[in-house]
Amino acid sequence: MSASFWLEAGMSNDDGQGAGTNSNNQVTGAGAAVAGRQGLTFNRRSTVSLAGGWGEVRLGRDYNPQFWNLTVFDPFGTNGVGTSQVLNSNSAITGPINVRTSNTVGYFLPGNLGGFYGQIQYGFGENASNVANSKDGNSMGIRLGFANGPFNVAIAAANTKYATTATAGDVKTVNIGGQWDFGMAKLMGEYSRDRMDSLVSLTGKGGLIGGLIPVGAGEIRLAYSTYKTDAVTTPKTKKWALGYVHNLSKRTALYTTYAHVNNSGSAAQSLNGAITGAGASSSGWDLGIRHSF
Repeated sequence: MSASFWLEAGMSNDDGQGAGTNSNNQVTGAGAAVAGRQGLTFNRRSTVSLAGGWGEVRLGRDYNPQFWNLTVFDPFGTNGVGTSQVLNSNSAITGPINVRTSNTVGYFLPGNLGGFYGQIQYGFGENASNVANSKDGNSMGIRLGFANGPFNVAIAAANTKYATTATAGDVKTVNIGGQWDFGMAKLMGEYSRDRMDSLVSLTGKGGLIGGLIPVGAGEIRLAYSTYKTDAVTTPKTKKWALGYVHNLSKRTALYTTYAHVNNSGSAAQSLNGAITGAGASSSGWDLGIRHSF
C-alpha cells in the first residue's frame, strides 16, 4: 500500500496573493482573499490518501466528481478565457460546490479494471447535529467512466443539501462527457443539467463541443459552449474560443487564446474580469507561458 498527501494552492502571479477558500460548502464558509494580507491557502486541494490494489481512500478538500467531466472533456481544461461556459455560468445554481468540496471522504476504483474507472465522494457541511438544517452543505457525488484506446466516456451525478428558501435549496447535478482521438484530431463533448429545488425551482442546461488538433510542435484548441436557465429573465450565454499552444520543450510551452461570449436575456457573462451589460457581449485574450515541474 501507499500513503500520500496533496497540497495545492491558488495564487495570482501578478502580485502573489493567495485565493480564498470555503470551509463548509455553504455561503457562510467562504473566505475571500484580503488585498495585501491574504497568504496562501490550500484552497484548490488539501488531501491525505491511502491506496493499494483495492483502490484509494482520500480525505480532505478535493475536486468533486461532477467537476471532472467539465474539465477532462474541455479542450482548454477549464483554464483561461476558453473555459467552458457551463462552468462559468452554473455557479448561480451550484454555488460553492461547483468545483471543489470540503470535508470529504472519497473512494477511487483501482486502475486495473480493463478501462473502467470511477469514484464516489461524500462531503460534510460540519454543522451541529442539534440545530435546524443540520445537513446544510452535506453532499454526495459519483462518477463512472470507461476508457479504451482512443475512446473515453464518463457520467457523473451529485446531490447537495441546503436549507430551502426563495433563492436556495438542494442542488442536483448530472453531466456526461466523452472524447474520441482520431489521431489527426481529438473530438470532445459534454452535456450538463443542474437543478436547484428552492421555493422557485431553477434548472440550467448547457454543453460543449470542441477539439484538439496537433500541428507540428504545437496544438490548436477550439470549443463552442453554451448555458441557459429557465429563469423568468431567460439568461443564456454562447461562447466561441480558439487557442494555440506551442511546446518549447516537454515541460515548457507558450500559449494564447481568444474567446467571445454572446449574452441574451438577463445574462451578463464577461471575460478576464471585464464588465458588460445584460444581453451584451464580451471578448478576451490570454497570452502566457506554462512550465510543469
